[in-house]
Amino acid sequence: MADEAQRTRVTLRADQRCEYCHLRQEHASFIPFHIDHIIPRKHDGDSSDSNLALACIHCNLHKSSNLSGIDPQNNDITTLFHPRRDQWDEHFAFEGALIVGLTATGRATIRTLNMNGADRLELREELLSRGEAL
Repeated sequence: MADEAQRTRVTLRADQRCEYCHLRQEHASFIPFHIDHIIPRKHDGDSSDSNLALACIHCNLHKSSNLSGIDPQNNDITTLFHPRRDQWDEHFAFEGALIVGLTATGRATIRTLNMNGADRLELREELLSRGEAL
């Protein structure tokens, strides 16, 4: 588990955003975001800063110990988005409140993490209607 200093470093590096869906901590809930092991401990991932990401509860619980997912476009197994290695804008884009996958990795991550679930879309639509940036 991350100590307070490590939690602060990970949170600041992420600019208080979920590193998967980009939801800001202030918009998500009163419950602090999780510190996610990008490569889960189950798969020998360590607790170094380079293997940790800030994740909203929704993304973290859906990601669980998954390292890969199915690209819905071609049904191929592909790796999930890795916040330390991958650039978000290369794999994802916003179309209004919808997060679209630009690559197999993006599409598989959206599907596995259920990033466009009804509750997530509703929240992002509400934020957009209030003039909040996503």
